Amino acid sequence: MEANQLGDTMNPWAVSLFRTLKTVQPQSNSQQAAYSKWLDQTSDREAARSDRIHGAVGVIPTPLWIVLFFISGVIFLYMLFFADSGEGPFTQAMLMGSVTSVIVLMLLLLNFLDTPFHKGVGGLKPVAMQRTLRIMDQELKIVGPVPIPCDARGNAQAS
Repeated sequence: MEANQLGDTMNPWAVSLFRTLKTVQPQSNSQQAAYSKWLDQTSDREAARSDRIHGAVGVIPTPLWIVLFFISGVIFLYMLFFADSGEGPFTQAMLMGSVTSVIVLMLLLLNFLDTPFHKGVGGLKPVAMQRTLRIMDQELKIVGPVPIPCDARGNAQAS
């Protein structure tokens, strides 16, 4: 998902799945039920992939960022004019510092939520994919060797 954040490339498995779909001719009731289930799962998988790719793109538009920074500046200036000469510098620094730190932290949080792919704390990691690969390895031990449908880079091989 990280390598293709914008979703501009086609799913490399789509053509292979389509070719496989064309060759299948279910005969018995159980084959037809399995075929129907496979079609449903394929459709669900493609829809989920599309949703993940759409969710991976930053969702906070540039005009909203501009408005947020403008509001932050206005609040900062308001706090400067709100200063009371009768108060000590520590009190004024606490007022300015607390409001400024809250605004900066909120903007940083929004930036963090807008760009979820990064290394470090809170970045999205392929935990679910790694779990799926472990489960597939366990299943392969039970089933036995299966011809691998892709090359080392994950590209579908010609059938």
